[in-house]
Amino acid sequence: MPVENEFEILISSFISEKVGIANHFLSDELTENLKQNLLGLLEKNQLVKAGIGNDNKLLFDDSVRNDSIYWLDRKHDNEHENDFLDQIDDFIKYLNRSCFAGITGYEFHYSLYEIGGFYKRHIDQFQDNSSRKYSMISYLNHDWQKSDGGELVVYQTYNNKNIAPTQGKTVLFKSNELQHEVLVTQKQRMSITGWLKRDGLV
Repeated sequence: MPVENEFEILISSFISEKVGIANHFLSDELTENLKQNLLGLLEKNQLVKAGIGNDNKLLFDDSVRNDSIYWLDRKHDNEHENDFLDQIDDFIKYLNRSCFAGITGYEFHYSLYEIGGFYKRHIDQFQDNSSRKYSMISYLNHDWQKSDGGELVVYQTYNNKNIAPTQGKTVLFKSNELQHEVLVTQKQRMSITGWLKRDGLV
């Protein structure tokens, strides 16, 4: 399926449900390569403990969040990270062209939850910085079963969504509107999590 079809699926489902879901946003090949990258970073002890808040007020609390992360950056000159970021660039162009979203930048990191990991209910936009406009999560988990837990719960007034973190799936929602959480995982859980931003806003 051409990647622009997945772009349209993600945007259309976001418009109709406030939570966009595209089950095959990432190809199996790219997903597997990104997964192996993440596992390699874990083996080299390059992941860092995830905090709560932004650089101005970063806190660490295992009772709220206990995943590990590694920020993506083109300066790493990693082929597979760059392939992912190229696809994000293409998606932003498509989103801006079709929805006049005005997105000018982004930030993404790998996220790894070990067995027992979770992230309590929260919202993604910071109180002192409104540049994050859309939250976007792409999953890297092969053969995920319901018994593995680790679902993303997105809270809505009449229609909460429980989303399994299955390989290749990408989720999109407004960073300042929808509270969400990661339920306790019974299996190592991997994703790339990030935000589409409108720079210059604080």
